[in-house]
Amino acid sequence: MSNFKPSPRSRIAQIGHFIDPEHGAIIPPLQFATTFARDENHELIGNYLYSRYGSPTVAQAEASLAELEGATAAQLYASGLAGIVAICESLRSGDHMVMPRIMYHGAQAWMKRIAERRNIGLDVFETDDLESLAKAVRKGKTRLVWAETIVNPTWDVLDIARAAEIAHEAGALLAVDSTCAPPVTTKPLDLGADIVFHSATKYLNGHSDLTGGVIAGREPNAIWEDVAQTRTLLGSVMAPFEAWLLMRGLRTVFVRFEAISRSAERIASVLESHPKIERVLYPGLASHPAHGLAAEQMRNGFGGMMSILVKGGEAEARRFASHLQVFLPATSLGGVESLCEHRRTVEGPSSAVAPNLIRLSIGIEDPDDLIRDIDQALEQI
Repeated sequence: MSNFKPSPRSRIAQIGHFIDPEHGAIIPPLQFATTFARDENHELIGNYLYSRYGSPTVAQAEASLAELEGATAAQLYASGLAGIVAICESLRSGDHMVMPRIMYHGAQAWMKRIAERRNIGLDVFETDDLESLAKAVRKGKTRLVWAETIVNPTWDVLDIARAAEIAHEAGALLAVDSTCAPPVTTKPLDLGADIVFHSATKYLNGHSDLTGGVIAGREPNAIWEDVAQTRTLLGSVMAPFEAWLLMRGLRTVFVRFEAISRSAERIASVLESHPKIERVLYPGLASHPAHGLAAEQMRNGFGGMMSILVKGGEAEARRFASHLQVFLPATSLGGVESLCEHRRTVEGPSSAVAPNLIRLSIGIEDPDDLIRDIDQALEQI
């Protein structure tokens, strides 16, 4: 018997080389059951009790994600924010946590909310300045360092290994939101993070047809079981149909991400010299201040997320966005369709991003069409 083991790329394309033992089907089945029967001794026939605890379809998707991340286990949630809530619920009154100053605004809003309501200390740091992280943590007090890479929507890059060192020296866990740098390209657990989080809605699924979140752990840690119990008590586990859709999307995650990355790199290089663009924020550009770090941590492309700072301020940026014809004016990212949004409008008056920033999520359309669309919209301002 050969010791040959296919790579994660091959295994995820086949969802673990699945073959149904009864029928020979090569696609995982979808199990909708909410409850599971017991035998004559009132013992569970299988491993499942009730769908709020999990289900066969969810478990199969979790196993595939854990393998892709190089994790010991993964947990799926009904939304990304539900996963973030479960992690934050492990904090107790008097604990301390640290988060980036610029990050996904939904997660930031939740962290501020629980800090205010539960007497949890909360400090911020700059992703591109880890000295600020070292100053923000409190040895023996900080329990959780929440970080993000690449950072939405400025696309700064976190030095994950150094951040892990700082967190661990303080006695804290490092959780990394790697939604915009999926395991296709970055594996935070291999670089020292304790937990990796993704909005599964984005690149992992890639088709804008499900809402979900996933957390994966490098090894059992101080909060893993507590987080799992929170998911059960809140009923925030992903539903079977969404888990099945996620597995369908995962089968193409490598080819989607590679195609999107190639298009984005080309588009970013063209836009960098456009006279009506003040600056292009994209880690794949050599001009990006953390391009070298990005190249070390992102081994299979830089993804499709970029922001452009439009000359003329907020009014011109909004006008530009309104004239795009191929890019869809919608929130979210990581799908096969290209999206555009004026980020400050989405985040609201408390937003810390530049008023002339437009966030672009590059899809799989013809990159020439996307470049022409941007050109014609810029001509209107």
